[in-house]
Amino acid sequence: DLSLLRFISAELTRGYFLEHNEAKYTERRERVYTCMRIPKELEKLMFFGIFLCLDAFLYIFTLLPLRVFLAMFRFITLPCYGLRDRRLLQPAQVCDMLKGVILVICYFMMHYVDYSMMYHLIRGQSVIKLYIIYNMLEVADRLFSSFGQDILDALYWTATEPKERKRAHIGVIPHFFMAVLYVFLHAILIMVQATTLNVAFNSHNKSLLTIMMSNNFVEIKGSVFKKFEKNNLFQMSNSDIKERFTNYVLLLIVCLRNMEQFSWNPDHLWVLFPDVCMVVASEIAVDIVKHAFITKFNDITADVYSEYRASLAFDLVSSRQKNAYTDYSDSVSRRMGFIPLPLAVLLIRVVTSSIKVQGVLAYLCVVLFYCGLISLKVLNSIVLLGKSCQYVKEAKMEEKLFNPVPTATPGKSSGKSQSMFKSTHGISTDENGSTSVTNQPMHQKDNTPSLLVTSNSDQFLTTPDGEEKDISQDSSELKHRSSKKDLLEIDRFTICGNRID
Repeated sequence: DLSLLRFISAELTRGYFLEHNEAKYTERRERVYTCMRIPKELEKLMFFGIFLCLDAFLYIFTLLPLRVFLAMFRFITLPCYGLRDRRLLQPAQVCDMLKGVILVICYFMMHYVDYSMMYHLIRGQSVIKLYIIYNMLEVADRLFSSFGQDILDALYWTATEPKERKRAHIGVIPHFFMAVLYVFLHAILIMVQATTLNVAFNSHNKSLLTIMMSNNFVEIKGSVFKKFEKNNLFQMSNSDIKERFTNYVLLLIVCLRNMEQFSWNPDHLWVLFPDVCMVVASEIAVDIVKHAFITKFNDITADVYSEYRASLAFDLVSSRQKNAYTDYSDSVSRRMGFIPLPLAVLLIRVVTSSIKVQGVLAYLCVVLFYCGLISLKVLNSIVLLGKSCQYVKEAKMEEKLFNPVPTATPGKSSGKSQSMFKSTHGISTDENGSTSVTNQPMHQKDNTPSLLVTSNSDQFLTTPDGEEKDISQDSSELKHRSSKKDLLEIDRFTICGNRID
């Protein structure tokens, strides 16, 4: 019999069993555990990546001047050894000299830019206008970083490629002026960013600083609700590493300028310290929330960050090989979009204008400081190299050091494999049912033989939803399609919807 009392009694006493849908609730619990692991795994990747950027940044101040001096010494003393070699200088020495000349020219050009006038010009603007300017500067900085390394690579290749005619050397001149113009403009752009941040620190009500910090949380809205694959998340992680390191350098510049205005009074440093901690904490919180929800919505495990770390470590280890085809600082620039030359030009300009060196004791302190920087660079490089070898070994990537990943040719998503070997790895799956990244088999067609030779570029850091690429066999002329893309081939920083070139 239906009655209100019986309905209320049924509502109070009815039961249910969660174990009837065990898979669903287990998956929900694993998502919670993944979100709890994200801060630790992400910060480990960020910590490693920031020290990689620091290593490339310190290289500009420490080893690059010494390498330029050795290249100039070889060039001056070349007649004493005779012209036994067709090359006057080795390609690496040519690139080092070009970097040094660009650095010196842009430094002297920055003397014509008045920092004080720029500061008062920006300070006179309204808060809303400064907020819009700062957003525009962030977008412009990413676009400059995306295209800047291509300009520098074009200069290095034009200066070092084998030339049959002497007139071909004239092509270096326009590339050189283009590179100088790029570094100068990018340095001015970063200076405007630092000046805007300095105005925000010195504002009385801190309204501009609050708006700039809230701008970081707007970034969550633009990225969390998009579809991400592993290669897209890898690119975003590299972008976040570069952005965080650049913010640290900008905060250093702001502190130097403020300390100079207050005659290096140490008490003023404690006034700036809470604002600096606030900016750093907001950046870390935004990155954690953003990556936590991206991995949650796209069913990506936290272990993927260890794979990203191994990929960055592979770049460092491969640059130490005898057959390395690029300098490590350039490799970091391509991978993360971090170009140290403009930032180094600006930092040298700020330091030389803020600190006056007078007297023998002051010059002695400068020499000791330079020796300290060299010691820090060497120590950082040794520790990073040891950690990188450990990460590469854990990821079972030693074979790739001898069989490098083929680079993509223009107009194709990926090039043909240079060396083929049979896959001996097994299949391992995670809790989400996706195959393990380090040991993934090739997806073969039904009519393809089982013992099909696979490419070495599909054995590590691949994603099951990447672009398809053709792999041809020299012996049997059999072709099959693979829907995987090696993360080691992703070496271009882009802002256009986190696309992969």
